[in-house]
Order: sequence, then structure tokens, then C-alpha cells
Amino acid sequence: MKQVWLYSIRAYLRLGLFFYFKRIDVRNANTIPKNEAVIFLGNHQNALLDALLIATKNGRFLYFLTRAGVFEKPLVSKILKSLQMLPVYRIRDGWSNLNKNNSVFSKSSKLLSEQNAVVIFPEGSHNLNRTVRPLSKGFTRIIFETLENYPETKIQLIPVGLNFKHATKFSDTALINFGAPIQVGIELLEDKNKSVIKLKDQVSQQLRALTIHIESENYESTLQKLEDLNVDFTKPEAVNQCIISDFENCKKIKPKDDTPLKQLFKFLLIINLFIPYLIWKKIAQPKIKEIEFTSTFRFAIALTLVPLFIILVMLTLGFVLPIKFAFMYLLNVIVLTLLSVKL
Repeated sequence: MKQVWLYSIRAYLRLGLFFYFKRIDVRNANTIPKNEAVIFLGNHQNALLDALLIATKNGRFLYFLTRAGVFEKPLVSKILKSLQMLPVYRIRDGWSNLNKNNSVFSKSSKLLSEQNAVVIFPEGSHNLNRTVRPLSKGFTRIIFETLENYPETKIQLIPVGLNFKHATKFSDTALINFGAPIQVGIELLEDKNKSVIKLKDQVSQQLRALTIHIESENYESTLQKLEDLNVDFTKPEAVNQCIISDFENCKKIKPKDDTPLKQLFKFLLIINLFIPYLIWKKIAQPKIKEIEFTSTFRFAIALTLVPLFIILVMLTLGFVLPIKFAFMYLLNVIVLTLLSVKL
């Protein structure tokens, strides 16, 4: 039953992401080992959407180390754990809770010894800044514990660059850029301090190539120049080269504004989904405290309230009119969504 549940959820998430994003590009997924211990290490810009993109586009079922704050409500906690999410406690969760991480790390080590895959965001928090932030050493602790308790285990570390054109907007374009696997084994235990430094450097260097990396010095001015050029932020190689060349190897791209026809399709879609739209604009969006969660909450509404509203309208139409009008409404919403998102 667990496999059926996971397959069903993944299929539904894939469908939701298809209708939410204009395009999702995936690179180098063919390099991901299918039956080996893997730790995916991604940069973290777009809150829950980062995890969902990795989960649905890598070809394996994964275990996620997730901040403990989202497990506070019992029902939510039960659902998240059924989706193979493991709570990780931070200092802000209270010093007394930090010891709870010991059991989570031990479980992660056991999972890796059984050739499972684990996802960690080593920056430790999310941030919309287009830069790779310093990595915490939490992922190295899991590696060391695994190798100490299961010395025959070979672990593949795969950096993942997550790139978004406009992370808070709808509809957006994303790139999931899987890096080259880094195989590690028991040799790391010979000098843990050196190994920590080496691993963090290797992963950080790959992430800086797999996604956009703007140094913190002059960050705002550099970002403004890139935005003035209207660069495509889902092409990290070109954008990073533009930065490195001090903007000499850059091409200005003409902005593509929504056409009047696409704006019309969006307007018609809003009319067809007016109640979920109003809930988003008037209730959910004003309560978002961290801008990084904008797309996460919007996607959650699209995944839950929108289907419920469509079903309710179809039932109403089927009750008062011939059933064909209910299916005509469904087809109308699907077509308008595709035209609004994909054009």
C-alpha cells in the first residue's frame, strides 16, 4: 500500500507541476544511480517547490530532511511522514530539541546503508537570492555516521542546481540541473576535519556551476545589471560567464510581455476559478510572511482548492443541466489553463 500511495502522490504532483510551470527542464538525470546510496544536495531558493521538483524529476523515491517546524500539527505530521519526510531541528526550534536530530541522522544512515536516496538542502534555509550560500556540515555528519556504522557503503553525492526565471511569479520556468556524482567511502574517516572541508568545497563548487551564483559583494548592483539585460536565469552557464566576464560576454534579450490574447486567457481562467482565486488573493497571499513561500502557497491552492472547486461546479452543473455541460466546463478550464500557462 505504501508504494501505491507514493506512486499516486508523485503522479498527482507531476500533473500539478505540469499545469503550474510553463516549462520544466531537466539536465543530467540519466547520471543518477538507480540502486545505490545517494544524497541529493540542492541549493534552496523556492521553499517546498524545490523539494517537489527533485522528488518528481529524479526517477527514484526519496527521503527528505525537512525543517521540524512544519511537523507541529499532528495530522500534517502524519501526512508528511507518510511522504518520507524526516524532521530536522534547528537552534530556532529550541536547544532542547537539537538532541532529537541524533535519531533522525541515525535513521538517515540506515536508509543509506539500504541503498536508499536522501535529500538535504545544505544551505540550511531558503532564500531567493541568486547565490550559493555557505554550506552547513550537517550532511557530512550523516556521511560519517553511515560510514562508521556501515563501512561497506559507497555513497554517491549529487549536487542539484535549482533555477527559476521568476520564482514568485505564475507561470514560471524552472531548470533542475543534476551534477556529476561524487562517490565517497570509508577513506573519508582517516581525517574528518579535512574531509569536511573537502566535501563542502566540492559540493559548493558544483552548485556554483549548476545554478546562478552572484557573489555577496556588489550583489544588488550585479543582479540589477542582469535584470536590465533580461538574462535567462534558467541558463546558469551563460549567466555565470556573463558575470565572470564583467558583463562583456553578455547579450541583451528583448523582454517578452504577455500578449493581449494570453492576458485574455488568464482573465477567462480567473472567471472560471473565481472562488479559489479570491481565496488566494484576499486570504492566503496577504498572510505570507516570507516571500520564498509565495509559490509554495499558490501551488498548494492550485493542488487542493482548485480541483475541489472544479468538482463542485461540475456536480452542480450535472444536477441542474445535462451532464455534458459539466464536462464542457472541465474541458474549458483545462484548455484555458494550458493557454494561460504554456503560451
